[in-house]
Amino acid sequence: MAYIPTQEDLPGIRGLFAFRLETAKPLSELVDVLLRHESTLSRAERELIATYVSSQNDCRYCQTIHGATAAAHLDGDEELVRSVKSDFERAEVSPKLKALLAVAGKVQKGGKNVLPEDVARARAEGATDLEIHDTVLIAAAFCMYNRYVDGLGTWAPDGMDWYRDRGRKVADHGYIAALNSYLPQTV
Repeated sequence: MAYIPTQEDLPGIRGLFAFRLETAKPLSELVDVLLRHESTLSRAERELIATYVSSQNDCRYCQTIHGATAAAHLDGDEELVRSVKSDFERAEVSPKLKALLAVAGKVQKGGKNVLPEDVARARAEGATDLEIHDTVLIAAAFCMYNRYVDGLGTWAPDGMDWYRDRGRKVADHGYIAALNSYLPQTV
């Protein structure tokens, strides 16, 4: 049970968005830009960064929904998502993504934990300044989203079916479309 009144059928951030429509739109637009707009990082890679940070923050709802969205972009490869969450250095992802996940993990602990050698590693693996920027912003934003979801005591569905269904819809249509599917059109 959330700490504030939310719509019972809307788990996680969805219930909070319905509670405060004025913040729902800009927060959804930010995640849509970070995870879906044109980038040299794939949508799957960006979802994996969000999933990893959310898992480090122990946010069950966010790590599961973004993991399901990442898996949808990866033709259903949930094992890769699990391996990134548990030990990304051993996961079957590119060396560049491993370096970016290391940066994201440092941001999750606190921005000042990112050191010049972390950025140098990412650059050495081919990361551009924009990719480094976006990784830091994804990590910082997901720390906020995770704290928003858990700080207000929202609920998360059990099992994976709901997440797989929502993850596929978000992968196909984006975060703004997902928001519009369950909120009044006044947003």
